[in-house]
Amino acid sequence: MTNEIVYTVEHSPAYASLRLDLKANQTVLVESGAMAAMDPWIKMKSKVKGGLMKGIGRMVSGESFFVSEFTAEGKPGQLYLSPGVPGDVQHYYLNGNALMIQSSGFVAASQTVEIDTKFQGVKGFFSGESLFLLRATGQGDIWFSSYGAIVEIPIDGDYVVDTGYIVAFEDTLNYQAEMLGGLSFRGLKTGILGGEGLVCRFKGRGRLWIQSREIYGLINFLNPFRPTKSN
Repeated sequence: MTNEIVYTVEHSPAYASLRLDLKANQTVLVESGAMAAMDPWIKMKSKVKGGLMKGIGRMVSGESFFVSEFTAEGKPGQLYLSPGVPGDVQHYYLNGNALMIQSSGFVAASQTVEIDTKFQGVKGFFSGESLFLLRATGQGDIWFSSYGAIVEIPIDGDYVVDTGYIVAFEDTLNYQAEMLGGLSFRGLKTGILGGEGLVCRFKGRGRLWIQSREIYGLINFLNPFRPTKSN
């Protein structure tokens, strides 16, 4: 663990930002667009090749993920990262195991961590959530973010979570998406599923992280107030 990255989570849990104190010549993988500020000797190298649409195509096929590399060249440096939505930042150390993260939740990881996409299928589409989960493997640090505060839940047996609140979970947990009557259907407002919502049923033993707020609830709340064109 000598290559661990020194970090500080600031302003948690509502508007958390992540400060990384990189050692000389240490490299970190960062979500594209998350860099807020850094020392001038930290150099960025984009990992997206072939343009935006080709990058999206590789994501759909599960081949790659949008990240940038930041390296403190020659001497230590500080790097400040800010997630895209107001919420918390959580650290996790991978040591040969795997961690599943919602695709919008990835913030940063050690260079020794492998990030792959895993397609959820059509149920992910109908839930109104992202189509992808990221699977992080290898050894090293990883940070993920949420909308709202992060709540850690240890699971030993069965557990049910609304898909809109899932942030990350250890791959020792088996999971299956299913419909549950009585939940609001956030993604589509047509009511075609009779008021049923998509939940994820976890089984096994491991840790789960959920967020205290759900982004589609905010979108639906703001929807009536959006500007519209008048005839």
